[in-house]
Amino acid sequence: MATKRDYYEILGVDKKASPDDIKSAYRKLAMQYHPDRNKAPDAEEKFKEISEAYAVLSDQNKRQQYDQFGHAGIDMRYSQEDIFRGVDFEDILRDFGAGGFGFGRGGGGGGIFDIFFGGERRREGPRRGSDILYELAVNFEDAAFGKTIDLEIPRTEKCDVCNGSGAKPGTSSRTCPTCRGTGQVSRTQNTPFGRFMTTSTCGTCRGNGQIIDSPCTNCHGSGTVQRRRKLEVKIPAGVDTGSRLRVAGEGEAGEKGGPPGDLYVQIYVKPHTIFTRHENDIIMEKNISFTQAALGDEIIVPTLDGKAKMKIPPGTQNGEIFRLRGKGFPSLHISGKGDELVRIKVEVPTKLNDRQKQLLREFAEASGEKVKSRGFFG
Repeated sequence: MATKRDYYEILGVDKKASPDDIKSAYRKLAMQYHPDRNKAPDAEEKFKEISEAYAVLSDQNKRQQYDQFGHAGIDMRYSQEDIFRGVDFEDILRDFGAGGFGFGRGGGGGGIFDIFFGGERRREGPRRGSDILYELAVNFEDAAFGKTIDLEIPRTEKCDVCNGSGAKPGTSSRTCPTCRGTGQVSRTQNTPFGRFMTTSTCGTCRGNGQIIDSPCTNCHGSGTVQRRRKLEVKIPAGVDTGSRLRVAGEGEAGEKGGPPGDLYVQIYVKPHTIFTRHENDIIMEKNISFTQAALGDEIIVPTLDGKAKMKIPPGTQNGEIFRLRGKGFPSLHISGKGDELVRIKVEVPTKLNDRQKQLLREFAEASGEKVKSRGFFG
């Protein structure tokens, strides 16, 4: 096709490049543009382009056809599925991580077919249910100490009338006579360049491979129903806003006997009226009088688990911070707790009686201070 770029140009290799050179060039570009890694709007299209180029140039027969006839030799001879059939993408992209970013599920480059054909091949077998994300607001104290919370989650579940088959009890589905259970139909056309095959979703069964003549009246043939599921979820001590808890198997129901997805509970911790949090420490302000700051005192401060005594040493300055060990949040990953940090705020009185004014004047004179205006104090 005239609109397609040259396969060698796409991979950045010479027309005399060896199979190893082609493989190395594809690996480098695939790691750059795979949609699971690259979230740019055009990443998926670029990944499709380099994958098609590799699928053709890595196959000796397809490469020979391409070298002789260009894109016409490929487009008129092979369907899109034929282009990718037999290419071991799993081996090439093995170091991408578990499952190769979706490659190799079921063998033969399942992830490539998912990207190119919208996952149609998955309809032939069981499919895992979708995950559910549930946002949960918790109190500051519950985040500190942990709590078991009752949730009610709306989700799809397997129909208990037909046991997920979609067929009315006492009946069963039958294999689609058009596609013979594959969910796809192929059409072959002979051309001067050879045989040209196209593959599309079966219109009779809509790609399911099975036909249900008597649908279940409860789920109307879908095999799943909408329900609200009540669950107990344990919030561990030490969670913070953004923490995400995974509850395995409590997501949406799977298709065709596939396993359910998972439930993810994302935490939002409500602000506290007294405390703020920094990592595992909590911070608060405590007001004291200037006489307490000057002479020292023992005061009572609030903590997350009650009240505690704290000594104010003589000469304490405004803004000074004192630490109460182990009065903060527990760590989610290691043993131990954070601390409570108490920031002192020294209050200066705004109204003084005559006796207090006189004492302050005497204090100033004893300290060698000169008060120029007696009216300063009233």
